[in-house]
Amino acid sequence: MEQREELEEYGVVLEYLPTGKSFSANPEPIVQLIGEERFTLLEVLLKPGVQVKLEERLYIGKAERDKVSLIKTRLAYSELTEGARNELAAAVASIIRRNEPRFVSVFNKAGPLNIREHSLELLPGIGKKHLQAILNAREQKEFESFADLTTRVTLLQDPVKLLTERVLTELREESRFYLLTRPYSRRHSF
Repeated sequence: MEQREELEEYGVVLEYLPTGKSFSANPEPIVQLIGEERFTLLEVLLKPGVQVKLEERLYIGKAERDKVSLIKTRLAYSELTEGARNELAAAVASIIRRNEPRFVSVFNKAGPLNIREHSLELLPGIGKKHLQAILNAREQKEFESFADLTTRVTLLQDPVKLLTERVLTELREESRFYLLTRPYSRRHSF
C-alpha cells in the first residue's frame, strides 16, 4: 500500500514575477513560494488581477483558493530565482517562529539515526557535548519553548538559526539525511 504524503496547505511568497520569467513565451504572473509544512519549493500561477507581496502567506490547499489558480510545479533549489534564494532564509525562519511548538518538539522527540549518530547532530553547531546536554535536559522535562531550550542548554546557539540552516542545507540537497524537509523528486506530488 502506497503511503500518501501530506500536501502543503499554505506557502510563503519568495518571489513574485508579475509578467512571468523573462524567457517565457507566455507572460503570466508567477509566484515562487515555500510550503509551511515540509518546506516544499513550489511555483504557482495567480488568479487574474491578483497581486501578492514578498513574505505573504498564501493558501495552496485542496479547497477553494482565493489568490492561487494553479500549482504549476515543484522546484529544486537550483530552479529558484536569485530573488527567491535571497528571501529563503528569512521565510524559513519566519515559518519556524510562527510554528514554535512544532519545532521545539524536534528537540524533544528527535532520536538516533544509527548507533553512532543522533539526528540532532544534523543541526549545525550541535556536537556530542551539546547533544548530551540536550538529551539530559529533556530527560528531566521536555522543552516548552525556544527560550526554555536556550536557558536550560547553556551555550546553545539560537535554535531558530540552527533549524533554518538545516532546512537550507536540505533544500540545497547537501545532505543524505532529511530531518525537516521532503527530498526533492519530480515524482512527488505537492
